[in-house]
Amino acid sequence: MGHVLMGIIFKWKIEKIIILPFGALTIFDEGVNKSIFEEFLIAIMGPIFQIIFTFFLYFLTYNDEVVSYSLTILIFNLLPIFPLDGSKILNLFLNEILNFKISHTILIIISVIFILTIILYSDFNLILILILTFLLVRVLLEIKNHESLFNRFLLERYLNHYNFKKSKKIYSMNLAKMKRSYKHLFFDGNRFISEHERLKKRFDFK
Repeated sequence: MGHVLMGIIFKWKIEKIIILPFGALTIFDEGVNKSIFEEFLIAIMGPIFQIIFTFFLYFLTYNDEVVSYSLTILIFNLLPIFPLDGSKILNLFLNEILNFKISHTILIIISVIFILTIILYSDFNLILILILTFLLVRVLLEIKNHESLFNRFLLERYLNHYNFKKSKKIYSMNLAKMKRSYKHLFFDGNRFISEHERLKKRFDFK
């Protein structure tokens, strides 16, 4: 509900909501170049809503087991495993300091490490097996989607004129060094060219 409410405030298009044993997955039909600040507020509102919901449960039921279950969901959801909220918050932090492609790579690696850690050190039950299977499938799909996501990132930048305030000079023609929320200048060996000029060389086949 937290993601949905904040998404509505920012007028993000909600594609679907998947109900899961540990909460729900809200999928938005938006570009990958959306505002990091807006995406952060949408991501963090999930855990915040869960905290509010936990307090509500406590004062409504005074049942420690119910509250404990709600807190367990909250803590699990903050793990940096794709597509949990913790992974979204981590990815946004990485996008602030690193380029888009390496941020996504690091996110995938951390997700795999945490899943393997849980597998090695957990006492298994049916619910945990189902959750880990779901997460592992999502991470494997994200690995498969790595290059297409990067190409989507680039194509959006080519087709749309984003008004980013921050700028970055790239002393090469390497598109993998592009960062989110930045406009770029590329050095072609003789002069700096605009981001659009560089992307035109990739996508304009005329």
